[in-house]
Amino acid sequence: MYLILVYDIGQKRVGKMLKLCRKYLHWIQNSVFEGEITPVKLKELLAEAGKIMDEEQDSLIIFKSRNEKWLEKEVVGKEKNEIDTFL
Repeated sequence: MYLILVYDIGQKRVGKMLKLCRKYLHWIQNSVFEGEITPVKLKELLAEAGKIMDEEQDSLIIFKSRNEKWLEKEVVGKEKNEIDTFL
């Protein structure tokens, strides 16, 4: 599945969440990630995120799609982290 993940995490925990999300997805902008992920890997990500988060203060939002082709992405201004498809 393809997803976009957005988080709002307290300053003390934001570094850990950034590092975690980079293990599974592509960083595209501050606190925003996207990419293909399997259901099993998503469960792993959410389990690890739950250990980092304070659910009273922090939030994590996930937008899911079966495939990237079903989403239209438009960037206005400078793209923070271009995803390079070259190997």
